[in-house]
Amino acid sequence: MLDLEVVPERSLGNEQWEFALGMPFSQAISILQKHCRIIKNVQVLYSEQTPLSHDLILNLTQDGIKLLFDATNQRLKVIEVYDLSKVKLKYCGVHFNSQTIAPTIEQIDQSFGATHPGVYNAAEQLFHLNFRGLSFSFQLDSWNEAPKYEPNFAMGLASLQIPHGAMVKRMHIYTGNNLQETRAPAMPLACFLGNIYAECVDVLRDRAGPLGLRLRLLTAGCGLGGMTDSKVKALERSIYFGDSCQDVLGALGSPHKVFYKSEDKMKIHSPSPHKQVPSKCNDYFFNYFTLGVDILFDSTTHLVKKFVLHTNYPGHYNFNIYHRCDFKIPLVIKKGKSYSGADSQTEDCILTTYSKWDQIQELLGHPMEKPVVLHRSSSANNTNPFGSTFCFGLQRMIFEVMQNNHIASVTLYGAPRTTSHARPESSSSSH
Repeated sequence: MLDLEVVPERSLGNEQWEFALGMPFSQAISILQKHCRIIKNVQVLYSEQTPLSHDLILNLTQDGIKLLFDATNQRLKVIEVYDLSKVKLKYCGVHFNSQTIAPTIEQIDQSFGATHPGVYNAAEQLFHLNFRGLSFSFQLDSWNEAPKYEPNFAMGLASLQIPHGAMVKRMHIYTGNNLQETRAPAMPLACFLGNIYAECVDVLRDRAGPLGLRLRLLTAGCGLGGMTDSKVKALERSIYFGDSCQDVLGALGSPHKVFYKSEDKMKIHSPSPHKQVPSKCNDYFFNYFTLGVDILFDSTTHLVKKFVLHTNYPGHYNFNIYHRCDFKIPLVIKKGKSYSGADSQTEDCILTTYSKWDQIQELLGHPMEKPVVLHRSSSANNTNPFGSTFCFGLQRMIFEVMQNNHIASVTLYGAPRTTSHARPESSSSSH
């Protein structure tokens, strides 16, 4: 049985690990994988058709704990203990729930002190006792007790009194004063672990197509002897097609992994695949997992030739490998000729990580060719439980579309810049 410390508005954990509000989904998974002999039978719950409308949930069924992650930013929003009989809980080092200590209203009062009166929810038949960043829900002993706790009984005063001996049924840890209105906080300093994260990624482009990326990066300052600069720093970096490896390393630092392409499965879709001369070297990717970005370099010139932006939707084969890349792609849409018959009217639009494929088609038009069906698997004999995705090419961009109409990834490609093209951010890179 897990023995865990409750920290209101912050975390639930022990000396070895903790689930902290604002923690990325992937870090919670890493904790569960590391302690898989202790924490077993974990479920991942999500909405297959509408993944943005419901929280992403890790259900620790053996321990009676749910971790609710915000569907958009995929950071921990609420920690729920829904079965207190499966876990020991303490506050400031003193147990208020264990095999020998029952979590009654009297025990909660003794451990946490006074707070506002309890609120009765008639639909759930539960009393809610709220502290800042922490709430307890108490179960009524019998259905017969319910009427006298209705708001219209005895001028509503009875609804403020939690009955003696009432037992805690659920506990929630969250940020702020209202569980229904809570949001996932910013990522805690302890979760950076020396990594850089992307707050947002803007695609730079002209009328012909993409030119590169502008990334707003977040990092926690580190120094000798630990976290001497305990602040989150924001940086802005830009990288372009035709940039060298050194340019990218100078802007983003070392990648988490370098992956060499062993084969080009899309070559068959080129105009004359049999005429292409086999390369002696393989193109290679810089994988930046915490940015949600891959960068492909040409094996001969060692210059950037493609960017891949990952949306990290649950239900995709690569889910939880990358953090979600929160990108914006500006578009200039032609709306036809003006009344004077002169220049055509244009409209500025933005595609984001959360745009659906049917919305994108309305803006960019329908592709002329049928999609390429992409079926991922770890080996030739393995099956992919999530099914195939479909790749559509429009305006030097390839959209990988999931079966629920969401975008799994966007690949950007374009002609490399000439070497004489000065880097726009070079004049301010020292700031």
